[in-house]
Amino acid sequence: MLIAENVSKRYFRRTGQANHFYAVRNVSLELRPGEVAVLMGRSGSGKTTLLHMLSGLLTPTEGAVRLGDADLYGLNDGALSRLRNRRLGVVPQGRSAIDSLTVLENILLPGALYGGAGDAGLARRWMDALGIADLENARPAELSGGELRRVAIARALTQQPEALLADEPTGDLDDGNTARVLEVLRDAAKAEGRIVFIVSHDDEAAQIADKVYRMDGGEMRH
Repeated sequence: MLIAENVSKRYFRRTGQANHFYAVRNVSLELRPGEVAVLMGRSGSGKTTLLHMLSGLLTPTEGAVRLGDADLYGLNDGALSRLRNRRLGVVPQGRSAIDSLTVLENILLPGALYGGAGDAGLARRWMDALGIADLENARPAELSGGELRRVAIARALTQQPEALLADEPTGDLDDGNTARVLEVLRDAAKAEGRIVFIVSHDDEAAQIADKVYRMDGGEMRH
């Protein structure tokens, strides 16, 4: 399981009545293999901050995050980087492809780190499922925003992570590709037993979820 235990993220500021504010406050969450959890809420509600803490990218001010028996923020930087590479798949909201590499090379890149080679056959399987198989040799500059989003999803899935965390994975997508991406993410949970956590504004994402959570003002509502 991927577990958050009373995690908060507090930022200090120099202006205003208070000298700090909470982007996320006292959130506890258990994410289980084989389940899709969707987190919804308005922009600025703390959704992406929570995802970054769950994925090992942002140290909580308070609380702990555990993946199985690993305490993410109890690890040193090298061990945490290896854990993120091998056990966590993250689909960021922004652009993440490297312009000098082809689509296939971008998808295989995480697998090539730490002495690996990447699984081209698996990469092509996910590219086909996501409708981007014909873009294998294209460069990121040639792709639309929606195509780049699907490249990021294929890259995360090719790593075969225990947990897949996706920030607005259907952003920039039309209705047909939104349905395709959500089907792929649900299959990753149901057919392959992965933890799938989706941050989304999209009501269609909630329809495939086993659990739906909402963030408001940095606090989670069920």
